[in-house]
Amino acid sequence: METEQTSRREAAIGAAGLLTAVLGALAGLAVWLPYGRRGMFGAFEGERNTDVLLLGLPVLVVGGTVAALAAFAAARGRWRTALGLATAVAGLTALGYGFDVLAAPQAATDCGSPC
Repeated sequence: METEQTSRREAAIGAAGLLTAVLGALAGLAVWLPYGRRGMFGAFEGERNTDVLLLGLPVLVVGGTVAALAAFAAARGRWRTALGLATAVAGLTALGYGFDVLAAPQAATDCGSPC
């Protein structure tokens, strides 16, 4: 009887973790959508910025997933796992800013007086 309750509890925790990961990925996609729309369709004179799709989308979707799982691990009291996932989020953030995929698209920024 004890193992049946334990396996049900573990299955419920696994399902909650999966739901958390999916919601995190959807949140990352929701954050990317306005940025991606401007980069893909609102560029200057029809120019498209494919880095928005090739770099920005994966960074934000994976980042949202990992951030949600870090919060889930912290809520469950698994501090080492949460710290490792938070470090991964920091690394993804550094990667995103390093490749300039988290900044505003070129078409959305003002180029100044010469334009």
